[in-house]
Amino acid sequence: MSVTLKSPPSSFLSSSLPKSRLRFANGSSSSTLLFKFNRSFPVLRASSGLSTELDAVSTFSEIVPDTVIFDDFEKFPPTAATVSSSLLLGILSLPDTIFRNAVDMALADSTCSPLDNPAVRLSCFVNKVRVRILGWNSNWIALVNVGGDLAKLVPGRVSTEVDARLAYDTHGIIRRVHCLLRLYDEIAVPPERLLFKIPSTWQGIEASRLLESEGIQTHLTFVYSFAQAAAAAQAGASVIQIFVGRVRDWARSHSGDPEIEAAIQRGEDPGLALVTKAYNYIHKYGHKSKLMAAAVRNKQDIFSLLGVDYIIAPLKVLQSLKESITSPDEKYSYDGRLSPQSAARYDFTAEEVCFLSLSQFLDTDIVLTKWDQLSLASAMGPASVELLAAGLDGYINQTKRVEELLDKIWPPPNV
Repeated sequence: MSVTLKSPPSSFLSSSLPKSRLRFANGSSSSTLLFKFNRSFPVLRASSGLSTELDAVSTFSEIVPDTVIFDDFEKFPPTAATVSSSLLLGILSLPDTIFRNAVDMALADSTCSPLDNPAVRLSCFVNKVRVRILGWNSNWIALVNVGGDLAKLVPGRVSTEVDARLAYDTHGIIRRVHCLLRLYDEIAVPPERLLFKIPSTWQGIEASRLLESEGIQTHLTFVYSFAQAAAAAQAGASVIQIFVGRVRDWARSHSGDPEIEAAIQRGEDPGLALVTKAYNYIHKYGHKSKLMAAAVRNKQDIFSLLGVDYIIAPLKVLQSLKESITSPDEKYSYDGRLSPQSAARYDFTAEEVCFLSLSQFLDTDIVLTKWDQLSLASAMGPASVELLAAGLDGYINQTKRVEELLDKIWPPPNV
């Protein structure tokens, strides 16, 4: 998972646990696609200023790692980062990581440590950390402390996961983001360095709309349907994240989703088709959102998505791109598949863009109406419903595990 600070760039990191090195990971293992899609991939030919395939594709899209091992920061330095419960799980499992102190400090507090009386010191910790003034718990503080450390390491924005248990509570999401902002303010991380990662339920999308109206940048995740992407764009979300490979995986073993089946009938990969349609919608109708394609599985996916704002790529794919040298006389040429110009030519159906004809009232053409909760619910097919529910369950389980681990190590060592 990854995030941004510069106007376009953004990288998002999430985490899993290898042996001795902390790994941030987003994607799942790839397997052979059972469809036969009519794909035409770009011919790759670097112009004189480019030396590798990675250089070439980076001229079209911001390419960011979805698997970053600390040892590889120099090879593939992240432009930005995401702090999440899965990242905290990784840190808690590896006490020698550079971020472990940030977690320990969430359990302790510099104003409590110098106190001589153990009972008074423990009472101070409990008052200042476990409850704080607004009921903030150590999990929130750990997220923010690690986010603050990441903000020192990356030039881009840091995206902070909002508790998935609030996914269906618009005002709960907003209150949590406000609390996280106050915690970031305590460690001098300004709002412009931050994104807040919110699940793309209708309530999450509405929370994004209200937060963006306050100038707070949001990152909507778990987007698996065009309806979610369009509603998120209309809400003004700063970043919209679509998981290409997860849509593809669902389609390999399920049926009955009209959006996915329509893409397959056209000979298209449903995950790539979803990103293409969302990109074209955002650019054709002038929305400010940046689109992020995640869970890509191979170089062909990247070649098919060139032009999208951000592509999160596995480390092995980045390594392959970096090792593939191109020269001006090579037989390859890179083409951006997605562009504002191609978006302007893209034809949407009235149903896809929620058009409403007012010709009986006004002497005008059709006008674009807003997606609402009812239209979103009716337009989301079984794939997006199931994948969204699975994603929420995963996030909730990770959050609970972090809270259990923090409880077990309270009070922190050496305090």
